[in-house]
Amino acid sequence: MIHVFKTSVRTKTQIKNLKPHLDHLLTESHWNFDLEDCDNILRIESDHCSEHKVIELLQRQNFDCEELE
Repeated sequence: MIHVFKTSVRTKTQIKNLKPHLDHLLTESHWNFDLEDCDNILRIESDHCSEHKVIELLQRQNFDCEELE
């Protein structure tokens, strides 16, 4: 299943800083950011992704994050 989130992540450096946190939370999942999209999309391909935990993680790192339908 693919989950899509709108975020306030804007730079590759920010992604690099988030990587260990996302990797730890999303084991056995594939994720990436699309910074060229106006919504700075985070896409997660996972069968067991907790949308709530992803949002909490980004918010703890001072980023906005909301799941898109």
